[in-house]
Amino acid sequence: MIIDRFEGDYAVLETDEGMVSIHRAHLPSSAREGDAVTYSNGGYSVDRAATDDLRTEVRDRLHKLLTGEDD
Repeated sequence: MIIDRFEGDYAVLETDEGMVSIHRAHLPSSAREGDAVTYSNGGYSVDRAATDDLRTEVRDRLHKLLTGEDD
């Protein structure tokens, strides 16, 4: 799941099944838009490794788009 955005007291998460909203209080206070999160043992946590991978992928795609480079 990825935090798409915050809307007031709610976080909108992108999941494999679509978009879902959860109360922001259920996420760690350090959670930010674009973070990958997991749900385990009744709580959410930020998956830093997955978040870093996502950001690298987005940065690479943007670079290719802006420069016209292709693999």
